[in-house]
Amino acid sequence: MDRWKGRVALVTGASVGIGAAIAKSLVQHGMKVVGCARNVTQIENLAAECVRSGFSGTLFPYKCDLSVEDEVLSMFSWIKVQHQGIDVCINNAGLAFPEPLLSGKTSGWRTMMDVNVIALSVCTQEAYHSMKERYIDDGHIININGMCGHRVLHNADLHFYTATKYAVTALTEGLRQELRRAKTHIRATSISPGLVETELTYRLFSQNPEKAAATYKSIKCLQADDIANAVVYVLSAPPHVQIGDIQMRPVEQLT
Repeated sequence: MDRWKGRVALVTGASVGIGAAIAKSLVQHGMKVVGCARNVTQIENLAAECVRSGFSGTLFPYKCDLSVEDEVLSMFSWIKVQHQGIDVCINNAGLAFPEPLLSGKTSGWRTMMDVNVIALSVCTQEAYHSMKERYIDDGHIININGMCGHRVLHNADLHFYTATKYAVTALTEGLRQELRRAKTHIRATSISPGLVETELTYRLFSQNPEKAAATYKSIKCLQADDIANAVVYVLSAPPHVQIGDIQMRPVEQLT
């Protein structure tokens, strides 16, 4: 990770869970990290924690609603002014609502598409432009995907969310191919965790918190730090190594 010290990373959805763990880890490794979310209070608290811990990097909180394209574009403009641009983009932000295909609300579908797919694509495009205009040829774009991006569970509440993660799988491979055609050494990686103990399931089952708690108690789940460690592994790979996708799940998880 030494070559990333002092360089700039963007982590979306950095206020809690996987995003917070990734942001903290990259700061610990000496990077300048812009962490964005709609609520930045938790990111500000995390930034203060990083300072108290004596980490060599810095966390910069930024308030951004990723479902609003103008806010995303304004964030990249701010990053350009304050930090010249970014070298690493971690598309972590994601939403899951219990909206089945046969009974779900289109508003929930649209929100999941806006954040999980459209915002990820906009951030990817802006990150690439930021790297290209500064002649950064060793940048990295990492999409936090999920095992739902590779198989369909027998759970109607997750079917539309699963479709958005299948899109992330396709977009990551499409990005890799476009980067190759562009004759750049910028790399693209998808990280696909199984069940991770974060707030995602509690938000998914907000009307039934007992169900969420039971899900996490059923097996020994992955922790947010496990995914952060995978990000560090990906960024630590030699420049000639392309890690396309890491699929990781708890040992006890059956599907």
